[in-house]
Amino acid sequence: MNIQRWRVEDLSEEMGVSVDTIRFYQKRRLLHPPAREGRIAWYDEGHRQRLVRIRELQTQGLSLSLIERLLDGDADARLAAAVADRGAAIQLTASELAGRTGVPEAVIEVLADAGLLSPTGTQGSRRYSTADAELVATGRELLDVGLPIDELIDLARHYHEVTTDIADRAVDLFADHIRRPIRESEGTDDEKAERLVAAFDVLFPAVTSMVWSHFGRILLERAAAALEDADDTPVAQEQSA
Repeated sequence: MNIQRWRVEDLSEEMGVSVDTIRFYQKRRLLHPPAREGRIAWYDEGHRQRLVRIRELQTQGLSLSLIERLLDGDADARLAAAVADRGAAIQLTASELAGRTGVPEAVIEVLADAGLLSPTGTQGSRRYSTADAELVATGRELLDVGLPIDELIDLARHYHEVTTDIADRAVDLFADHIRRPIRESEGTDDEKAERLVAAFDVLFPAVTSMVWSHFGRILLERAAAALEDADDTPVAQEQSA
């Protein structure tokens, strides 16, 4: 059986990464050392698959430090990867997102800078997820019905601040009552990681549904109250007379 293997230059070309990057990953222990025959270093299929996995995790927005922990089997890193994966179904550039939603790229950058979108990467190489695309598309619909963009962005900023506080409190609850007990329980790291991810997969949609349901109910109540107040204004009374 022929075992496929590559020199570092050939693996670099195969994977579309630089030789320096491969050697940097080795230095960070993200890649195990290659086999050596004299002065030649040989990389095998395991190295190639590891590079594929590193690229996938970077696409999800994970740092190299977190990727290293994840590849080493750390339970918290497994949970972090699962969290990142839930929000990264697609990866679009700002230009692609603008083309998909009809919202100018400059506006998308403003939304990202304000923290209203959650792209991965840095400015100039940002990638946007499904959730970002849905939010921008929804914002476009609100603009189309007549809401002014400045006031809509201001409302979105305020909403972001409030929901960030709520989310932080929810994360603290998860850490205190689920993550910490699981981490301190008996079992292997793999078993703990599976329990953490399973708990997150139950709680995330449940809490999200609860929050959105409550917000929708409060919004309808406040809208109804505002309409009732409008009926009591002098103008409304004159028109009814």
